[in-house]
Amino acid sequence: MNSTTTEHHLSGVELTCYRGDHLLFADVNFDLSPGDILQIDGENGSGKTTLLRILCGLVLADEGDVLWQGKPLHKMRAEFGSQLTYVGHHNGFKGELTPIENLRMDRSLANARADMSPQQALQLLGLLNRDNVPCRALSAGQRRRVALARLLVTNTKLWILDEPLTALDVRGRAVIEAELIKHAQAGGMVVFTTHHPLQLGDYPLKTLHLNP
Repeated sequence: MNSTTTEHHLSGVELTCYRGDHLLFADVNFDLSPGDILQIDGENGSGKTTLLRILCGLVLADEGDVLWQGKPLHKMRAEFGSQLTYVGHHNGFKGELTPIENLRMDRSLANARADMSPQQALQLLGLLNRDNVPCRALSAGQRRRVALARLLVTNTKLWILDEPLTALDVRGRAVIEAELIKHAQAGGMVVFTTHHPLQLGDYPLKTLHLNP
């Protein structure tokens, strides 16, 4: 695990969330440091996606706090946003644009990686021959790979991923698994949910199990 930098740090402190009168989860605590990969698991309906959205600042917990570099997230909104790449259930791109156009737009809105162009990212994910096809015309697996290519072309410390391997073939899964390890080894952080076990070799994996 890379511990050469401690600048970025994500924590959840006694996070509790209800859906109506139903308790999804209570008193969730965790700490994420550079080099950490954290899997959030639990039964369907346990609030995994909701927790990821709370960590992204998209929704608020009913109780508790999310801290970025030791400060409440709402006080660090701009800096946190510049260090976050979130890939949710929805792929988050414009269907009328091509993969190249979407990735260029992503790079313009975030810290762009100097060592990875949109073309290189699409080639790595096996999509270079579809780079100029509108995303709405791609298959489900191809659309997912376009969404995940955002991880490769932007330079952010924190990746929050909801079911990143959905609709990917064996090759696509292997590429993403390798990139997760590479990101963490470089001092990045990853939080994810998945129904597909990740093959991370001997890289240490943290687990947070949700139950009310």
